[in-house]
Amino acid sequence: MSHGVGLAGLVGLLGWLVFARTVGTDLATSPIAPMLAIGNADPAMVAAYWSLIACGLPMILWSLLVDKVHLRASTGIDWSNPRPVHEILDISIVKLAGLWATWGIIALIYAIGRWYWSGAYLVSMEIFAHLAPVLLIASIPYVIWLDRYLVHPRDGAWSFGQLFTGQAAKADRQAIARHLRAWAVKGFFLAFMISIVPWGFMELVELPMDQVLRGPVELAHYSILLMFLCDVHFATVGYLLTMRPLDAHIRTANPYLVGWVAALMCYPPFQIMVATTDPLFYQVDTRDWAFWFANYPVLLWSVGAALVFLTGVYGWATVSFGIRFSNLTHRGILTHGPYSVSRHPAYVSKNLYWWLATIPFLTVTGSWADGARNAVLLLGVNAIYYWRAKTEEKHLLGDPVYREYYEWMQAHGAVPRLFAWITRRPRPLVALAPTVPAIPER
Repeated sequence: MSHGVGLAGLVGLLGWLVFARTVGTDLATSPIAPMLAIGNADPAMVAAYWSLIACGLPMILWSLLVDKVHLRASTGIDWSNPRPVHEILDISIVKLAGLWATWGIIALIYAIGRWYWSGAYLVSMEIFAHLAPVLLIASIPYVIWLDRYLVHPRDGAWSFGQLFTGQAAKADRQAIARHLRAWAVKGFFLAFMISIVPWGFMELVELPMDQVLRGPVELAHYSILLMFLCDVHFATVGYLLTMRPLDAHIRTANPYLVGWVAALMCYPPFQIMVATTDPLFYQVDTRDWAFWFANYPVLLWSVGAALVFLTGVYGWATVSFGIRFSNLTHRGILTHGPYSVSRHPAYVSKNLYWWLATIPFLTVTGSWADGARNAVLLLGVNAIYYWRAKTEEKHLLGDPVYREYYEWMQAHGAVPRLFAWITRRPRPLVALAPTVPAIPER
């Protein structure tokens, strides 16, 4: 995935945000109100979801017209040799049975999970309910069309469909497991991402510029909010566009239970560090950086700039994925952008951000016990992300392309070299290279 994909999406997203600010803060009475009229939905919320199209469409066009990703062998598609429909129709019918059964299972889990029917998740459920009939109908021509060109159309969905079409004895259980893991990732994370898309959008649209420029705290807040917005939109688009013609399909989902445990601990309803009752909640009697440095202008500007920088690295890491972002999956190996400096730039920047933004060892009560406890608990959060990074590497190291990248980064990456210097750990002996090796996309 080239730099241009992410930049195209960034231009589209920021362009829509500027447009929304330009037409006015009351979107219900703005010139674009007809675009935002969907039932009784809040126009501001609809405008936030339109920003997904503004972000995703330029990336699709760049991928197809500039990078020509649809022509890569890694898609598993041979455009030069289409099969007649009658040759693949039986395969497509079985595959559709498997696909619809998968969607049915996900819908059942949504129906059973109480957390999906409260708070922001309600928006996701309403959107999915409206889109379900459209997806069911659209999947028929899409699957038949794609099966005509796939080199190996009998995939995991087809194997799963065999269970429902009287062919259970012939079904490939490993292919079914891979298929269900991939859809489990998409089903779990897409519902969460859709629920938080509107977060911050209207604040960015409505916030007066004179307030943004009032001081370091306001400027940092606006900048951080903007970069988190980019992160959420790129991640959501990534979960939506897991498609072979875009070479953005899921090659494999993490097969290790420990990988799933480490990841799910960071997201609702399983997260253990956000609510006051969570075991790793590290903000008891704390205040943020703006409170502690309010009387120290130099520190206020410096810390604000550092937080903006760390958030920028975090957002840049997500943008670098283009349309391929996804947790717990292998969708191609990245070596550009912040991934030429660190194997896990998002985790490193995010964890440093929490220390600097919260300063957990300082409490308004002056309790050293609470401060020490907060610091230890935040170290526990850091440990979870370290564990999470290692489980991701365990999965990706099964790909020789990632192993090559891993070994090069161990010897030459700035962050691995820094940690090696801190721990006095000897660096591995890997052939010297002046730049990141030209690792092919997969």
